[in-house]
Amino acid sequence: MTNPLLADWSTPFGLPPFDQIADDDFMPAVDAALTTARANIAAIAGNPDAPDFDNTIAAMEMADDTLNRVLSAFYSLAGADSNPAREALQRDFAPLLSAYSSEISENTALFARVEAVWAQRDTLDLTDEQQRVLMLTRRGFVRAGAQLEGQAAEELRDVKSRLSVLDTQFVQNLLADEREWFMSLGPDDLSGLPDFVIATAKAAGEEKDAGGPVVTLSRSLIVPFLQFSDQRELRQKAYEAWGARGANGGKTDNRGIAAETLKLRETRAKLLGYKTFADFKLETEMAGTPGAVRDLLMQVWQPAKAAAETDAAALERMLHADGFDGPLEPWDWRYYAEKRRKELHDLDEAELKPYLQLDRMIEAAFSCANRLFGLEFAPIDGPVYHPDVRLWEVTRNGAHVAVFIGDYFARGSKRSGAWCSAMRSQQRLSGDVRPHVVNVCNFAKPEAGKPALLSYDDARTLFHEFGHALHQMLSDVTYESISGTSVARDFVELPSQLYEHWLEVPEVLAEFATHAETGEAMPADLLKRMLGAATYDMGFQTVEYVASALVDLGFHDGPAPADPMQRQAEILEEIGMPHAIRMRHATPHFAHVFAGDGYSSGYYSYMWSEVMDADAFAAFEEAGGPFDPETARRLEETVLSSGGSVDAADLYITFRGRLPGVEALLKGRGLDRAA
Repeated sequence: MTNPLLADWSTPFGLPPFDQIADDDFMPAVDAALTTARANIAAIAGNPDAPDFDNTIAAMEMADDTLNRVLSAFYSLAGADSNPAREALQRDFAPLLSAYSSEISENTALFARVEAVWAQRDTLDLTDEQQRVLMLTRRGFVRAGAQLEGQAAEELRDVKSRLSVLDTQFVQNLLADEREWFMSLGPDDLSGLPDFVIATAKAAGEEKDAGGPVVTLSRSLIVPFLQFSDQRELRQKAYEAWGARGANGGKTDNRGIAAETLKLRETRAKLLGYKTFADFKLETEMAGTPGAVRDLLMQVWQPAKAAAETDAAALERMLHADGFDGPLEPWDWRYYAEKRRKELHDLDEAELKPYLQLDRMIEAAFSCANRLFGLEFAPIDGPVYHPDVRLWEVTRNGAHVAVFIGDYFARGSKRSGAWCSAMRSQQRLSGDVRPHVVNVCNFAKPEAGKPALLSYDDARTLFHEFGHALHQMLSDVTYESISGTSVARDFVELPSQLYEHWLEVPEVLAEFATHAETGEAMPADLLKRMLGAATYDMGFQTVEYVASALVDLGFHDGPAPADPMQRQAEILEEIGMPHAIRMRHATPHFAHVFAGDGYSSGYYSYMWSEVMDADAFAAFEEAGGPFDPETARRLEETVLSSGGSVDAADLYITFRGRLPGVEALLKGRGLDRAA
């Protein structure tokens, strides 16, 4: 029988045939695809014809097509619907794929061909896009160690292989801790919880077969529990379990993995001639240097800390008024901040949530994309990897643009967080290949027959990930290596964070924020109060984020710490971290940084992009409104369609005419008034 992963996919739009794929199919498919890819690389390296762009650079773009197709299906499953077999496969694949990557970067004949094309680049009549792909390809070889020889090359190969194993182990340990822990709630433990939190806890209890409501470590459940539970001891127990993910001792403890990872990254950077891993990593980003990153973060840290300390004093007074002595603790902040929001803005989440239905917020995201870019979304049937997954065809003027895949609900088999990925990326080298784009979230799944309700933060997350999806859908390049979100890490968050602004447009909420039971639009007064509270508690949110970014930078901008937890504590003490706020992502569960090196030395990138997104949305406001067609056209033609075909700074300058300063960010977060 033909392996379904290797056969032609006759599914709608060429989607992976998840209904035909078994876990046992993946290893033989990866083995076969690696064999094919190696043969293709060998043919390119051994080509007797003189090296040129087509027979070397373009040929490399296509060399591992089959492997990419198999792995895109696998990693979609591994991240969003894992099981023991898939976790074992991840561990098996990591060293295999690392070895394949090293084989390419160490292939001297292949690199010699790349160097030959590079040397004659000015005489080849290449397009700007081809020049960019050539430069990135050569740079990738150099940064992967192609110029190393002998023992140094062998050491780098071993380092990268070990890192790939550690990356996989880190995320699997984190998933195990998140999956295993829950806290049962008796009748008296539900005190203070709104109906929507109780319903979510009951649904979680059913999934865990716990015989009653539970609190899990899913953000969509534990955060509202911390906001509303008036049982301080239970809040502390839940919060400390949340903060202890990856640091519980035993086989799922990530602290040793973090230490080894940091040491190996330092070794990698020094083998390649860099002073620190941060210098190596930031060389290709907009920021350029660790100093530039630290300058940005500290410009934001001081006003954010001042705002948070003012808020902490007010919350501590509320704690004492409730009869509790001592300082405000991290498990108190969300509870008293929610009560204070009610006092200051006459607003609480229980009042808002019925108006923020998941389906209506999806419609809102689609509607904004239609008004801005002319995109239309129609539900379709096709193979999916889990019953909760939904499919839409995306068209414009009747022409197919993409398939959009939405996977919105939390479950034990899904890793935490929210992300966007492409099961298939846009490119034109092998025909007009249109993308399959996935948004994965972890919203609380409702009881059967009830609508899914979001918090305002959830709704922002939905818009954020959809902004990434638009970056993939509207990509219009020839080469997959520069398609969609294949851009500098501190630029990739610009489209996503920019799209969040449309959730705050009053006319969007007036149309789509409708009550789950009555269908009535959100009252104008409630809408005004909600938008008026948009920057409420922003000191807390900014401090917990910037602290994480500074710890990430501190880990990589100097000698690797033997004890990352001690170094984390030192950095937090140096910056004066407020007692009642902790890092958004403590080291043992900092998956952005340790589940692969995508955001290592790069967690700051959300804030770097926010500097631009605040300024970019101002371009719409200056032009007459959030749906100004000329500004939308310019945004698509520069930022959204170009992928990595142009330097990120040049793309932004083409769109806006200049690079922005930090002032728009501080104003947008309401921190421009802080001391």
